[in-house]
Amino acid sequence: MKDGNCRFYPPAAFFPSDGVGVDAARKICADCPVAARCLEYALTERIDHGVWGGTSERERRRILKRRRQEAAAHVSV
Repeated sequence: MKDGNCRFYPPAAFFPSDGVGVDAARKICADCPVAARCLEYALTERIDHGVWGGTSERERRRILKRRRQEAAAHVSV
């Protein structure tokens, strides 16, 4: 995103191959003014790789699962 902290770093910084790289990317995202929008973009587009909005692939899968469960619970009420 053009207003994100990530614009100052190479894209590879957000597609790490280890946990250390994920932590480094999260630090960049920590005070980013567009982190929430970035995360929503990744969730909406189902982006499976990289750190988006300060979240890992695993964390985004959990968020999506929780949202599906909440939506299903809301519908069944």
